[in-house]
Amino acid sequence: MIYSHEVEKMCAVAQGVGHGAAPIPEEAKWVKAKEIKDISGLTHGIGWCAPQQGACKLTLNVKEGIIQEALVETIGCSGMTHSAAMASEILPGRTLLEALNTDLVCDAINTAMRELFLQIVYGRTQSAFSEDGLPIGAGLEDLGKGLRSQVGTMYGTLKKGPRYLEMAEGYVTGIALDADDQIIGYQFVSLGKMTDFIKKGDDPNTAWEKAKGQYGRVADAVKIIDPRME
Repeated sequence: MIYSHEVEKMCAVAQGVGHGAAPIPEEAKWVKAKEIKDISGLTHGIGWCAPQQGACKLTLNVKEGIIQEALVETIGCSGMTHSAAMASEILPGRTLLEALNTDLVCDAINTAMRELFLQIVYGRTQSAFSEDGLPIGAGLEDLGKGLRSQVGTMYGTLKKGPRYLEMAEGYVTGIALDADDQIIGYQFVSLGKMTDFIKKGDDPNTAWEKAKGQYGRVADAVKIIDPRME
């Protein structure tokens, strides 16, 4: 260790205050974290790339400093999906510190990793007060039965108004309008359910019909428009 000349000339003064690390909540325990292995928790974080063209939602389940589970969801950039595929292979098994200093290919995923790191090391996790934390696999609960990201895609113009394209329930096939041309409901197809029906042997047309649903006062609609064509 090299000290400057100014420091070498200083007299030594005792450090009287030494309370150690402040405890943070981790899985229903108060922990004075000193090393990476002292950190546990499940949490989410959002990241964005430099041109802000796309975003990433990252979910990590960490046990004793090691990432045991990673859910990587991206939107807005086709290249991000490939980066997410690589990140899903890279992250599990790494320590939080390794993950923070690993090239996760996409700026948005790297930024999400940074945001998660801050949450986790400051004890701001979703499982901070859950005894023994959340089991490995809890990250999938965000996706629901169809294991698809919750996506909302809406578009609107001043001249032609709003268009619902995709809701959490699924791919929007029709927008229900009242006599004043205001939206009072929508029809949709759950693509996850449709795929499951096809895998079980249904032909595509039958699967399409079985996966249909609607929300709102569709029955009262004066007309129903195709959001992509009309």
